[in-house]
Amino acid sequence: MVVEAASKSERAYTWLRDRIQRHEYAPGFRLVLASIADELDMSVVPVREAIRRLEAEGLVTFERNVGARVAVVDESEYVYTMQSLGLVEGSATALSAPLLTGADLDRASAVNERMLALLDDFDPHTFTVLNQQFHSVLYEPCPNPHILDLVHRGWSRLSGIRNSTFAFVPGRAAHSVQEHVEIVDLIRTGADPIQIELAARNHRWRTMDAFIAALHPDPHRPASPDTDH
Repeated sequence: MVVEAASKSERAYTWLRDRIQRHEYAPGFRLVLASIADELDMSVVPVREAIRRLEAEGLVTFERNVGARVAVVDESEYVYTMQSLGLVEGSATALSAPLLTGADLDRASAVNERMLALLDDFDPHTFTVLNQQFHSVLYEPCPNPHILDLVHRGWSRLSGIRNSTFAFVPGRAAHSVQEHVEIVDLIRTGADPIQIELAARNHRWRTMDAFIAALHPDPHRPASPDTDH
């Protein structure tokens, strides 16, 4: 019985998370437990457990007298998450580099080629999914489980706003693809770990900078390469 309850909670968690990530449930959307339970044909207990998990990951907030809602990620939260993710993902990628095989790098390059093919008929959601697939190839072999856990947590926090990043600054996508090529080349040629770490970190931070620049355009400042295409 416990196993069945856990299975239902996992199913509810996956179902809700997918809808949040696809923006079917937009920031601020109210999550009514009874309605979700009815749609999933289960009791509210596993749905409540799923929502608690999503709250712990920062995807859902709970307000007294209001209930659960999809989290509204403010600008500061986005910046803090991207800054910290840049740090830990850069470190994880550098630590993974010696463990990555030629086949791993070929797989990452193949994903990046699919991202490149999307640029002419841009789909922010699909691009974002592939973007995470690309990076996961490079950071998942990280031998430090603590750093890897922080990377996973960072991606999880971003999941509610990732699509809006490239949707808001689609011109950043082309630069992102090119930077992927450069990171893979650094790893493939056995570059110094600090070079790899900085390349991965700066790659993340350039996306953040492009997003913030689009939010606060400066009419007196020439457009940067990340935002003028």
